Order: sequence, then C-alpha cells, then structure tokens
Amino acid sequence: MSLWFLTLNLVGARFSAFSKTCRPVYQNQFEGIVNHIYQSGFQTGNYADTHLHVYHSVYRLHAIILSRSPYLVHLMSTSPQTGGVRTIYVQVEQEPEITQEGFAIALGYLYSPISLNNIRPDNARAVLAAGCLLGGMEELCQYAYETCRQSLSVENIVHWIEFIGSLPPPSDGSTTPEPRPTTIFGVYGDRLREDVFHFLVVALPEVLDARGTSTSPPQSQTQQPQGPSGREVLLQIFSRVPFEIFKAAVESPTFQIGSDRARYGFAKEAVELRKHGVARGQGAEETVVLAFGGGNTNGSAVHVARKMRKRPLWKVNA
Repeated sequence: MSLWFLTLNLVGARFSAFSKTCRPVYQNQFEGIVNHIYQSGFQTGNYADTHLHVYHSVYRLHAIILSRSPYLVHLMSTSPQTGGVRTIYVQVEQEPEITQEGFAIALGYLYSPISLNNIRPDNARAVLAAGCLLGGMEELCQYAYETCRQSLSVENIVHWIEFIGSLPPPSDGSTTPEPRPTTIFGVYGDRLREDVFHFLVVALPEVLDARGTSTSPPQSQTQQPQGPSGREVLLQIFSRVPFEIFKAAVESPTFQIGSDRARYGFAKEAVELRKHGVARGQGAEETVVLAFGGGNTNGSAVHVARKMRKRPLWKVNA
C-alpha cells in the first residue's frame, strides 16, 4: 500500500512540474490566437458572416463572436440571413452618450481585451455607455467606469455636473416607490452621480485649499497679481451647478468649508453670482438662511431655498 501511495505522489509531482513548464507555452498560444482573432477578424473582417451597420459605418464581423453580447444576439435572431451573410442595424441615435469611437472600442472588446488599451479619460464615458448597451462585458464597463471616476478634476467637474444633472433623480424613499426612468448606464449612472457629488463637496474644497478660508489674502503693493484663489474658483463652480445639486452640496454635512457662518457667507456669495448666470431668467429667487439653535436634522445650520417670484398685478381702468 505504501508503494502505491509513493508511486501516486511521484506521478503527481511529475505532472505538476510538467504543467508549470507548459504553462508559458499555453499562455503564448492563447495570446497568439486572441491577437489573430482581433487583427484578422475584427480589424480586417476576414471570413465575416455578419454585416453590422451603425452610424455611417459597416463592420464585417462574425456571429459566433457577436453572440457574446445579449443585445447583438437579439438583433441577429430577429434579422433575416440572405446569401450566407446576415445584416443587422444598431440604432444608437437615441443614445447621445454613445459615440462612434466608444462603440468601436466596445465592439472590439468582444474579440479581444486588447481593446481596453484604447480607453482614455476623454472617451471612457462613451465606452461605458456602449458597453452597457451591448452587455456581456462587465470587465470593460468596470474599467471604463474607473477611468471616468479617476479623471474627475477641477477642469472638468462642471462638465460632469451637467452630465449627472441629465440623469433621472434618485428616489428619496419618502413617497410610494415608482418605476424610475432607466438610462443606458444602469447602476453605473448612480455610481457616477455619487462620485461626482463627493468630488464636488469633499475633494474639491480640499484640492483648492478652500476649507476655512473666508476671504482672499491682501496683496502687497510690490506683489505681482496672481490668479483667482481656491475659494474664488470654488465659488465660480458652485455658481454654475443646477439648483438641486447646489442646495444638496451647501447643506451637506460633508461640505467642510469652515464654520456655519463661513458656509453661510460662501453660499450668499454663490447665490449672488448665480443671479447673473444659471439662475438668471428662471423666474425664481434663491435665498440662504442661517439657522440658530438646535434642530438641524441634516447636520447643517445653512439652508438654501428657492421660491417663484410673484408676477406683478396690473390694474386696468375701464
């Protein structure tokens, strides 16, 4: 019995050593196959059996590869096949977030993960939208989402705020749950909303060094004029965001910009700037109130409100 176990262990050890030796060979073989499929199949369209029309382009592709996408499987199953070639049409005109480049990157990912190398901060959101549409590519969507999240900056935060402002508002749970309008981004839309809001309220004041600063330091007569202070940049950004986001940001307990009075002063200045910008011509008046005493359920003594202006009544003499 002991000899049998000894023989079994010896065979197992040899097999393990053989596997470790062959693993690099297998890896190289796999990479070679994938690269060939991507270059010969996706890039040049050799031996294609499916023509995919999107925008003004035609891709010569392969049904067995496209079947990785549930969305394309549905299109292929409902499209007639004539002469050995199937033709499918992808309608993306109603999805403005999907660009031709973003769709091409997501489509190429069906053939090879090398397509991930083409994702950049300036096209990541379009790739994410295309990946969510096609489905079956969680790794690509996660990679594109992370690229979006890490690209948030002072320079593009207003652009991102405009984006989350276009998404359906989240449910606050105070009313009877109703079906929310869906977006192409699915759960990634909610994640991006949270990321952008966190950057606006928490990261941005820290990046701009605007926490606890109420006014710009005076310049000496010999000091050269400098650019706007961090607080001034933050004011300009807050003056351009939609009211709902502005209100939530100013009242958020995570918006640390000094004392309640400092927060109140900041909000007052932002509202004044908003009168000449985003709030202009809306027929509404934005106000800021500093509450004294307890009872601040949201952790902030500063509250922002908006009310419609009353139309003047004109007396007409008969």
